[in-house]
Amino acid sequence: MPTAIVTGQPVPGSSLENDLRSLGFDVRMAADAAEAETLLAAAPAEDRVALVDARFVGHRHALRLGLGDPRFPLSAIPGAVTAQPEARQALTRAVARENSVGGGIALAVDSLAECVVTALDVDGCEVHRPELGTLVAAVPADPQARNEARQAVAAVDEEAVRLKSAVKSRDGFVTTFFISPYSRHLARWCARRGLTPNQVTTASLLTALIAAGCAATGTRVGFVAAGVLLIASFVLDCTDGQLARYALKYSTLGAWLDATFDRAKEYAYYAGLALGAARGGGHDDVWALALGAMVLQTCRHVVDFSFNEANHDATANTSPTAALSGRLDSVGWTVWLRRMIVLPIGERWALIAVLTAATTPRITFYALLVGCACAATYTTAGRVLRSLTRKARRTDRAARALADLTDSGPLGDAVRRVVRRGLRGLAVPAVAFLGGAAVVACSALTGPGSLLPVLGALLYVLASALALSRPLKGALDWLVPPFFRAAEYGTVLALAGKAAVNGALPAAFGLVAAVAYHHYDTVYRIRGNAGAPPAWLVRAIGGHEGRTLFVTVLAALLTASQFTVALTVLAVAVALVVLVESIRFWVSAGAPAVHDEGEPA
Repeated sequence: MPTAIVTGQPVPGSSLENDLRSLGFDVRMAADAAEAETLLAAAPAEDRVALVDARFVGHRHALRLGLGDPRFPLSAIPGAVTAQPEARQALTRAVARENSVGGGIALAVDSLAECVVTALDVDGCEVHRPELGTLVAAVPADPQARNEARQAVAAVDEEAVRLKSAVKSRDGFVTTFFISPYSRHLARWCARRGLTPNQVTTASLLTALIAAGCAATGTRVGFVAAGVLLIASFVLDCTDGQLARYALKYSTLGAWLDATFDRAKEYAYYAGLALGAARGGGHDDVWALALGAMVLQTCRHVVDFSFNEANHDATANTSPTAALSGRLDSVGWTVWLRRMIVLPIGERWALIAVLTAATTPRITFYALLVGCACAATYTTAGRVLRSLTRKARRTDRAARALADLTDSGPLGDAVRRVVRRGLRGLAVPAVAFLGGAAVVACSALTGPGSLLPVLGALLYVLASALALSRPLKGALDWLVPPFFRAAEYGTVLALAGKAAVNGALPAAFGLVAAVAYHHYDTVYRIRGNAGAPPAWLVRAIGGHEGRTLFVTVLAALLTASQFTVALTVLAVAVALVVLVESIRFWVSAGAPAVHDEGEPA
């Protein structure tokens, strides 16, 4: 149980102790800094501990935000500071310093909590200070100020603020106006019944899988049910994050589940639509469209991840294009138009659900591909313009993150040691693009049984080695990882499509899904400052260039039917390896806390 040490003389009529106990704290009283230091040392080392000024006046939710958020080692609001176990040493050191300076005298004027926060800042510790908005958190110095603070508390509807803050501040049009107005109340209902965000996330996944199963029936009733259930799944998907924010029930496992389940739900639904189209009256084969939609959506996300990793800590990170974007965000109608153009998950799932219920899987995929292509063109063009017009210097961390995102394997490393020729400037993304285009074009023009895709893959291996011959610090070097993703996925799609046998495209769908999961897993490890997956894992599954070459060799040596079997075996092998390692990592004690809001809903 976390411990709250209330410092100073108790204030008659204060609800502070009851508020802290309602938040799950074991409350201890300390009359002075020396007693606070003693109680701090006696608190269980594995639990959170907080110092709170006895004169504190404020909303209970302000205390919850300041003292209950598990994502931050140190956190503070006016009159209160808390430390997780990993930050206890820093807090203890700061309290000991204040005790030695003050001589352990009773706290009459100065707030020990405020003094400790100042000491932590001086020590260079990162102290999280949550945005309280209209919530009150204060340490009044006299009775008049206390009365004014209490009046301010009474004037604010704490529950309304809590409900409002449960919703993302920046979200999509569909979510903002059609989902969040009621999903936030569902989140509160879940919180009052003790449900956890992870349970809601799992319910969302199960609902989406049932929706995919309904779509796979190939009947009109099944398609209508699938569309309705997909929307229900999305409502639950919004609810889990709102529940986490409402109740401050964040967890490392929850962030990972939310991120990976979103992709699993969407791609399973694509597979359900493809199965339904094949089983329906028209026996329509849309597996190529389903795989194309998955490839395009995954590459869109890689563009987002790469650009953000390349620029989030770059210095002099400004450009005229970014300034124009900021000005457009101040004009009401353009804000929503621009959010809808990028087709975030809310708009995308609404589109899929409505078209599934009203039309056919083929029309649904056509609309999805056109919409995602337009969104990708818009966002990528804007980011290219920003990159070319800004004078940013990228850090070694950004270059390392981009290198990890490339997923380069041992074959590329070996060729890079032989070539030893560095590229500069725009030549880096240009070579990556041309190498990827070469292997995809060779695969699409010839297909299985031909050696031309193998030659294209060898050129791709050489191009990928050249592109990574220097740190990725160029203006457009963030394009290298998405170019690699498009090349690998596109090659598998082209070869499976050219095989022209039953099962080839579904097998390719499974392989790309397994590899895409590995790439998403890499992103979230990097976002948690845990670095790339272990080197043995990358070696075991070959790296992007090794897998691409291997698939082209299989296509050249095997018949179409044998190639389909090989793709299936490869998909299962890659999936098993990456899933086992990913689950082991994310449930371990060393997993990072990913402070991620995910894709705009």
